[in-house]
Amino acid sequence: MKKCYVWLSFFALTTGIWLWPGTTAAQISLRSYQALAYTSELGVAAGGAEYFGDLNTHYGWHAVKASGGIFYRKLFSPYVAARLEAELAQLGYSDVYNKNEFQHRRNLSFNTMIWEITLMGEFNFFRFVPGSEYHRFTPYLAFGVGFFHFNPYAYYQGQKYYLQPLGTEGQGSFLYPDRKPYALQALCFPVGAGIKYNLGRNLDIGLEAIHRFTTSDYLDDVSTTYVGITAFPPKPNGQPSVAAILQDRSNWNGQPAIGTPGRQRGNSLTKDQYIFVQLTFSVLFSNYRCPTL
Repeated sequence: MKKCYVWLSFFALTTGIWLWPGTTAAQISLRSYQALAYTSELGVAAGGAEYFGDLNTHYGWHAVKASGGIFYRKLFSPYVAARLEAELAQLGYSDVYNKNEFQHRRNLSFNTMIWEITLMGEFNFFRFVPGSEYHRFTPYLAFGVGFFHFNPYAYYQGQKYYLQPLGTEGQGSFLYPDRKPYALQALCFPVGAGIKYNLGRNLDIGLEAIHRFTTSDYLDDVSTTYVGITAFPPKPNGQPSVAAILQDRSNWNGQPAIGTPGRQRGNSLTKDQYIFVQLTFSVLFSNYRCPTL
């Protein structure tokens, strides 16, 4: 009987020793895999930008210009992320693209650089897990808030003139005390959608269209009514000032000017907007946590 107990004890001991390393190794391997967590991304975006406003009232795509930026994306879960982004873009438009008779005759145009910083939340439609075989693609929605700087300008006789200091709608004139110079900074509210795909453990690509609603109606230097050429003092030699010339450009083609005081120049009831359509490329960063056995 003693021999039987000895053999049973020996069998149990050797079996335990044989099983213990394998089980522990499996646990360590599983937990080490689970300890790999993707926490954030750093990326770049590049594409086109288009403006919508008093010169582009029908959402035409005639003046798409370049845009680009960098972003940092914080991953909270397979469905939710937050993104901080800095963008640089050019916007512009011209009445030459408009088929409406009044707008075409108005003959206004502008360009501006946009410097923007935004904070957006992203919400994935599908579970998105970088490095996974089955969860590496998803469409997503994005929206948030941002701050941007702009400074519209136009050209006359080959020379560039910034329009805000000129007060083309009577801003700063004693004849129109209620019209103050507009600010060159404003808020924007980005709303849009995109798709992203994980190429591997450390690289994501995407395509997105993010529309910006703004709190400014002066991206294009156009908002209210004409104030007429008499609101702009002439030069000492009696010639009209640059401000007087640029506030009403309808006579540049030889036709009579249409900028009589009080005539509609823009639509102050709507704010200007712009959109970025961009490709994105981002590098993923992971975090290793010590597994608890």
